[in-house]
Amino acid sequence: LGDRGALAGKPVMEGKGVLFKKFADVDVFDIEVNSHDPDEIIKVVAAISPTFGGINLEDIKAPECFYIEEELKKMLDIPVFHDDQHGTAIISSAGLANALEIVGKRHDEIRLVISGAGASAISCAELAIRWGVKREHIMLVDSKGVVHSGRTDLNKYKQRFILDTDARTLADAMRGADVFYGLSVADVLTPEMVKSMAKDPIVFAMANPDPEIRPELAKEARKDVIIATGRSDYPNQVNNVLGFPFIFRGALDVRAKAINEDMKLAASKALAALAKEDVPDSVLRAYGMDSMKFGREYIIPAALDPRVLLWESPAVAQTAMETGVARKMIDINEYREQLAYRKGKGEQVRYFFQNKARSSGGKKRIVFAEGEEQKIIRAAYHVEEEGIATPILIGCAGKIQEQLKTLGLDYKPEIVDIDAFDRFDHYAKAYYELRQRKGLTAMDASSRVHDPNVFSLMMVKEGDADAFVSGLTYDYPDVIRPALQIHHTAAGTSHVAGVYVMIVEERVYLFTDATVNIDPSAEDLSEIACLAADFAKQLELDPRVAFLSFSNFGSTPHPFSDKVRKAVALTKSRRPDLRVDGEMQADTAVMADIIDNRYPFSSVKDANVLVFPSLESANIAYKLLARLGKAKAIGPILLGMGAPVQVLQTGDDVSDIV
Repeated sequence: LGDRGALAGKPVMEGKGVLFKKFADVDVFDIEVNSHDPDEIIKVVAAISPTFGGINLEDIKAPECFYIEEELKKMLDIPVFHDDQHGTAIISSAGLANALEIVGKRHDEIRLVISGAGASAISCAELAIRWGVKREHIMLVDSKGVVHSGRTDLNKYKQRFILDTDARTLADAMRGADVFYGLSVADVLTPEMVKSMAKDPIVFAMANPDPEIRPELAKEARKDVIIATGRSDYPNQVNNVLGFPFIFRGALDVRAKAINEDMKLAASKALAALAKEDVPDSVLRAYGMDSMKFGREYIIPAALDPRVLLWESPAVAQTAMETGVARKMIDINEYREQLAYRKGKGEQVRYFFQNKARSSGGKKRIVFAEGEEQKIIRAAYHVEEEGIATPILIGCAGKIQEQLKTLGLDYKPEIVDIDAFDRFDHYAKAYYELRQRKGLTAMDASSRVHDPNVFSLMMVKEGDADAFVSGLTYDYPDVIRPALQIHHTAAGTSHVAGVYVMIVEERVYLFTDATVNIDPSAEDLSEIACLAADFAKQLELDPRVAFLSFSNFGSTPHPFSDKVRKAVALTKSRRPDLRVDGEMQADTAVMADIIDNRYPFSSVKDANVLVFPSLESANIAYKLLARLGKAKAIGPILLGMGAPVQVLQTGDDVSDIV
């Protein structure tokens, strides 16, 4: 649309403010300056700068944008960053690094052609040089042709890229080029030009809304091409939202005086590294994809990948400290945890569990009975990479290696093949001794230990593993039954129970029992409540336990409500240290004003441990809340087992498994 005035920029600026907040929790004021005078703009920005921790410049054309940013950076001691220049450069250079790795080329040997010579084009060229591309290997092509030594119409920024060459047109420049950067206009790159490029050409057609060449045309011209665009409906989207929110987050959190070139390079390298990591199921669902893995169609992280915050911002903050522009020194590991907390209470709880595992005294060994499943392999990879534990995958080594190849994971897990395990006979004998008075013969024992669940549970029993995980492809009873047969319940406990940690509008609740006891007695409910309350303490919560019913404190006499009332009395007698009350309706339990106004005698208000009268009520409640109430469910977490045993739900995501 061209220059339509400051007010016309308002929707874009407001939208950008929303992106800052949503992606990196950065608070933004959008300010539109109605001026075409660079010096006046500099004066205005400098005058208001004491109000802010950083300034993002937007929608200023070249060459004025270079002058404005350069002068403000000299004058101010807060970050000044023109995203139109640097954002595209940071994201595209990350993608280029990965594309070059895939085709086996180095930065210092490629020839790069850039169509366009505006703000983003110049910045892309300069950052490519910092990655290792030689300046003399970069050919800039503007609206008048190649930037060459015979031109007299070049500003000082284009003059940095003058080449002594006979090439005059984009077609001339493209012959033998390894990489094309498009920062110009639609359809300027023809299939014939792509055909003239070197082996394994790399094309970044970044003009919006229509690229310099459509990907289907580029691929038709060259089967070996890797192509990226600025559009979300094609793979490899170069989207500036992968840059500016996270760069400012890292800069602000160390009170940086500037965003320097090293910080931009660090951001780019962090994005390049993240693209090689396993992609979360939540991202796959957001894009309607079954798979995203590092390769020709995935060289840049997806714009909606929540992990960008945890990779890019720490890289920027660390570099700011190393290069002397940070006013505040921080611990990067603690900082990553703080960033995760910005993503909500659910991430806080997840980090709490992970930190507990890391600090439990040496890395524990976790056996995954379904070791050939892709989700289990991906989960094991994350468990290993994040230092949570040492995974053991049960299954055929050949099948697991084939899955790793399919997933594109550079990972060498510990694999145990049951048929080749040298302690199998020992396990079979030990299992027989456990179950010989339950009708099990020695022959039956050997047969059953071939079952991956039984075998894995015996690994824990015999001390070859510390914890057991299974259930992704099994019905819940088929896993819990052998677990109880082999490991029984914990000392002093006669029941196990499944608890879900529910995150509802940044508040934490425990729902129990949602997985094991179908119709618990009053005695069962009392024990389940105690298990859940003690688990709440492990989460550093102050347990306030409410026993739920359709009745409030005797308002509706019935055998169902009588059972719950009896469970309350048993629990108060058994554990006088706990705050427990009921029976009460669900809204009474969680709405403090109902207790205050109608039941002020109750010892529990605003309950956070909710004990349901039956498995069906707990199971229905947590699933409805998760699906319709948009609550985050973490679990089920099995309480009361005699060993660390966790049973998954069919269809759990990788993050749920971890």
